[in-house]
Amino acid sequence: MKLEFLGGAREVGRSAVLVDDSLLLDYGILTADPPQYPTRDPEPDAVVVSHGHLDHVGAVPALLKGPRRPTIHWTPPTAELARTLARDTLKLHGNSPLCPFSGEHVARLGEVESRHGYGDPFDVAGGVDAGGYEVTLFDAGHIPGSAHVLVDDGNTRLLYTGDFHTDDQRLVSGTTARPDADVVVCESTYADVTHEDRRAVERAWAESVKTTVREGGTVVAPVFAIGRTQEMALIADANDLTPYVDGMGIEVTRLLRRHPEFLRDSEALRRAKGAARFVTGRDGQRQRIAADNALILTTSGMLAGGPAMTYIPEIRGNPTNTVTLTGYQVEGTPGRELQDHGRLPIDGRVYPVSARVESYDFSAHADRNGLESFLDAYRDATVLVVHGDRCEGFAAELRADGFDASAPAVGDRREP
Repeated sequence: MKLEFLGGAREVGRSAVLVDDSLLLDYGILTADPPQYPTRDPEPDAVVVSHGHLDHVGAVPALLKGPRRPTIHWTPPTAELARTLARDTLKLHGNSPLCPFSGEHVARLGEVESRHGYGDPFDVAGGVDAGGYEVTLFDAGHIPGSAHVLVDDGNTRLLYTGDFHTDDQRLVSGTTARPDADVVVCESTYADVTHEDRRAVERAWAESVKTTVREGGTVVAPVFAIGRTQEMALIADANDLTPYVDGMGIEVTRLLRRHPEFLRDSEALRRAKGAARFVTGRDGQRQRIAADNALILTTSGMLAGGPAMTYIPEIRGNPTNTVTLTGYQVEGTPGRELQDHGRLPIDGRVYPVSARVESYDFSAHADRNGLESFLDAYRDATVLVVHGDRCEGFAAELRADGFDASAPAVGDRREP
């Protein structure tokens, strides 16, 4: 089995691993200015997508250009999330060279897709000797529909972890799957982090929100549309908070409710959705809400656009207000600038933010302990570390612990 890393190696973003020049695992975008895509345009026989986040699925429609029609395999939530993200990408970049696909390519997804549940093996064509692969998806505990991908060519069993979490979230349960594998391509986003106790973080965040509102302030919580919006709505509801919800997270919440079998507690999400106030954005509504001494859950999670960039300029000058960052802020994003320096780029100028800025660890990724506990089942396997800021360091630490581990770079070919 031959692997080529087209993206997502020693970096976070544009994940893409090509197996035997035939089977493609993920095909994502690295959010940057300008966006970055996998290093070359492959022509696989088939594609398996681990989950519906932009850095794993964002470029998939581009694989359907011209006469190419590889079958795309994914879970039902991932299939629908991929379309939502593609439409948003077209809205942002559709008339520029920054977008590698068109609406026609997005429409073609329905012609080539194949949807699968967890634990049900399916055959995928391709391979060096055209013998094909048996592929099985396992619940990865990251977001609804996220999957570990097990690829078996009859000689080698490859486990591509995708993004995963070993602890329970309110939205999804942590992964318990540990299928036998000879090679593990493992994410390492939080390889140098130990998450705080989740319930303690929830309590601290809810108390901060209540204190701000009680003092007459407004709380803006930038959230990722997929997974984090719904998680924070669940946490808000569990703590008797009634949030406004704005941005793409509204559409995604409705989408995920159509797939209750991929949720930890579909009834809890129904209640949280019912308690929230969804924002339409009409007629100055956002400006009025910003002055409403309320909690606002809004995209984008790293402040690279979206309704958040309407709300924060409205509240930034008052130290009674609070911005609660609920997700990882990638280096170079406006959210990271706010987190590190208390200032925010707005319309080409940088402004100070007097409102309190707080960060909370609501990660949907396994931390160092979670990664080690997961990999403990694979001490006899070859481990290839990807999807992180310090892949090489983590691989070295695994080698010191007795693993056969390394960190491929983008463009590397491996035959483990």
